[in-house]
Amino acid sequence: MAFTDSATTLAEIKTRVLAFAQERDWEQFHSPKNLSMALTAEAGELMEHFLWATPEASRSIFQDPDKRKKIEEELADVVIYALEFANMTGIDVAAAIQTKMTANAAKYPVEKAKGRSDKYTEL
Repeated sequence: MAFTDSATTLAEIKTRVLAFAQERDWEQFHSPKNLSMALTAEAGELMEHFLWATPEASRSIFQDPDKRKKIEEELADVVIYALEFANMTGIDVAAAIQTKMTANAAKYPVEKAKGRSDKYTEL
């Protein structure tokens, strides 16, 4: 079954990630501590692809098919570890995102934040 953003639910991906870990008996290693560390390590590997690039150059790196494939793999690792973290801790990702976006909307009202990158305490 091919996954695409437009045709796959978050629940389906979480189920696939959990099944992958269960088939390998990896849940024993998937403590919140270990998963958060793995997530951070993978995020670092994603960042490596953009190290020393200017903001403009970082936008064009994806034009190289080989680089794009490696970046996609690192992003997938980040998301997989995040979803497995959610699986192991019982976090409902969609609900957590909704709650966080509501909080962010209050901290970053459009009329103050639009077109600005300042932290909410500086708006």
